[in-house]
Amino acid sequence: MTRVRRWRWLAPLGVATLIWVCPHAGFGPRAWGLLCLYAAVVCALVTRPMAAGSVMVIASTAGTLLGLFSLQDALSGYANVTVWLIVAAFLFSRAFVKTRLGERIAYNIVERIGSSPLRLGYSIVLADLVMAPMTPSNTARAGGILFPITLNVARAFGSEPGPTATHMGAYLMTTLYQGDLVVSAMFLTATAPNPLIAEFARQGANTALSWTTWALAASVPGIVALAVVPYVVYRLCPPDLHDTEHARALAGERLGQMGPLTRDERVMLIVFVTVLVLWLSGERTGISATTVAYVGLSFLLLTRVLDWQDLLDEKGAWDALIWFGGLVMLAGQFEKAGFAKVFAHAAAGFVQGWPWWWALAALVVVYLYAHYAFASLVAHVTAMFPAFFAVAIGLGAPPLVAALAFGVFSSLNAAMTHYGTGPAPIVFGAGYVSQARWWRIGFILSVVHLAIWLPIGFVWWKVIRLW
Repeated sequence: MTRVRRWRWLAPLGVATLIWVCPHAGFGPRAWGLLCLYAAVVCALVTRPMAAGSVMVIASTAGTLLGLFSLQDALSGYANVTVWLIVAAFLFSRAFVKTRLGERIAYNIVERIGSSPLRLGYSIVLADLVMAPMTPSNTARAGGILFPITLNVARAFGSEPGPTATHMGAYLMTTLYQGDLVVSAMFLTATAPNPLIAEFARQGANTALSWTTWALAASVPGIVALAVVPYVVYRLCPPDLHDTEHARALAGERLGQMGPLTRDERVMLIVFVTVLVLWLSGERTGISATTVAYVGLSFLLLTRVLDWQDLLDEKGAWDALIWFGGLVMLAGQFEKAGFAKVFAHAAAGFVQGWPWWWALAALVVVYLYAHYAFASLVAHVTAMFPAFFAVAIGLGAPPLVAALAFGVFSSLNAAMTHYGTGPAPIVFGAGYVSQARWWRIGFILSVVHLAIWLPIGFVWWKVIRLW
């Protein structure tokens, strides 16, 4: 075992040991052991000694053997409807890739909108936005669908890593990544941590954060951010070339090769629109988002757009089922033990006496920059959201406002580093942007996000009567 590999294993064990030897603050051995296990799992999600699913299987087994929770409790997360919503959405993304509808959408937007470098950047972000409601993995969306397209567009300008990176590639790659984070913050189903946040909000304050509520709440600040972020990237990372006719020609060539819409693409488009409409009208119809997702998935199976082998081959869905269900279970056990309330009582002292909106804003800033220590959005949410949410509620913040404030910044916080979420190592690994430049642009954009989402978000949430 290499030294690096050994460190990845020792860090979670060290964290658990350190917490165990600390004073137990009035908690019994079982509750404190649960805290140690929870901390070790979060640390393992950051250090990644093995896949997240493996971590959760081992943690659930260890917790059961140590008597921290029953076997029934260990399996309870897999009966959660939110877990199955994320699984269904992953399977939808499989249909986008198989039918090539996502690829066609992206090329159409580039061809029709990309008449300048800035418009080309916006076209990439718009393509991301169109696919986001149905693709819960920002890695699949930005890394699997849009990254290859963006890479080909950059190469069409003769822009490769190295001396020609600044011709177009650096700007496009940075726009792709930073725009994807904004899009990920706008929909409940746009990235994996968002449903986890909704579940934590339900557990912590009995607050229902629906797909429609999230989308409506994020719409105005999200649109502003989508307008501002590509322009800021354009100013911070300007392309050397300004003639985009090559990119438009490439998109047209690819569309020509693809030919007209296939039968499967047409079916997928109909299902996509139908599911989106049903999600938007869910509060009126009373049909849950999970039910809608499985109606759409069933239709794709009936029409043979997808078959059972396609579902079996979508490893991301079943991987998410294991680690996501396990995290939901652990978070529930953690909440039952009372740790979030104790943390809330201790942390509230730092902002005690402040108006709740100032206190919530201060907590959001801490929450945002804490992501420098995380290599996973899920790990960050698991470790910090329940406690910070409890603190905000204890200070008088409306539960929906607090959940949304921390929720949107659970995606935006990845702006700062080249390891903050799944697409980061993919886009950064293309070699167009140096680490120093990536971090500088990311920090500036983190400030931009605070300037957009806090004031505009709070005002908009007041207009739609969330507080």
